[in-house]
Amino acid sequence: MQEIGEVQSPVLEGKDEKWGEVISEILIYPPFQEGLLGLENFSYVIILFYMHKSSFQMKEHLIRRPQDREDMPLTGIFAQRAKHRPTPIGSTAVRILDAIHETPVLDIKPYFPAFDHVSDIQVPDWVDYLMKQYF
Repeated sequence: MQEIGEVQSPVLEGKDEKWGEVISEILIYPPFQEGLLGLENFSYVIILFYMHKSSFQMKEHLIRRPQDREDMPLTGIFAQRAKHRPTPIGSTAVRILDAIHETPVLDIKPYFPAFDHVSDIQVPDWVDYLMKQYF
């Protein structure tokens, strides 16, 4: 995969909460900067990034408790947004990017509400409980 830039962030190691307090920037490499034309007209973007410090261990990460918290249920990796994944690709649709320093950026896509917004959603109860401390 071709990375198009990298994250500039004060966060140097992965973490599981308090991302709302982090201000990061994305440095787009010069050959790709012209491709940003028109992006300033969008309030949100979707960032795809390679979690370069992730290390997936099948035994440890395939089924685990979110954030390794005892008050969370045992859950498979594909039902979580955990940092240690079989294929460490992260995505986020935000103004604030939750990625650590020097994370390779793979792509930027404009957030289109018609495609990306889902209003009738269902999540398990533990997700709302877990997210109370995330931001």
